Amino acid sequence: MILSDRDIKQAIKEGRIKIDPKPNYSEQLGSCSIDLRLGNKFRVFTRSRHPFIDIKSKIPIDDIMEEVVITKDHPFILHPGDLVLAMTMENLKISDDLIGRIEGRSSLGRLGVIVHGTASVFDPGWDGKPVMELGNLGVMPVALYPGMRICAFTFEQLSSPSEIPYDKHKGNVYAGQSSPMASQLNKDFQKSKDKKK
Repeated sequence: MILSDRDIKQAIKEGRIKIDPKPNYSEQLGSCSIDLRLGNKFRVFTRSRHPFIDIKSKIPIDDIMEEVVITKDHPFILHPGDLVLAMTMENLKISDDLIGRIEGRSSLGRLGVIVHGTASVFDPGWDGKPVMELGNLGVMPVALYPGMRICAFTFEQLSSPSEIPYDKHKGNVYAGQSSPMASQLNKDFQKSKDKKK
């Protein structure tokens, strides 16, 4: 069951959804979603230093990317074909009996900007700044400004509270991030190697 606007407000009041800083309902609350705003930290690929990404390589994927921090009123220019990691201004905490889903905004989609490639689900027990996989599928660069409404979150009720929520799961590599973290996929291969030894 997807939470309605009134259910989202009730869940925030009860502390089952925590958004910090507190949202402005008149600007951010939709009929069944709440918009979050773009932060000022981005992680971009350093194409000129690496010929390709090898997820089995010993080189951490984080070394193939660099963080870019933009100041207030200065845009981040998202070029056609670019894929960057960005995060919201807000910290989001979800209780053990809900999941969150990040969605793009139609107004940005009409410019060619997508906000997630695959990772739309935020597990029960999530706590941190949501990271987006921003891409430009359009033909023209798009200026994105910190503080603009960038994505919409919907929330769904689970049939029962999660037995092992994300914040208590051993493999929760992205919990509590304060900057967009690069993919940790190469660690899966490292774990496989370690088990074979």
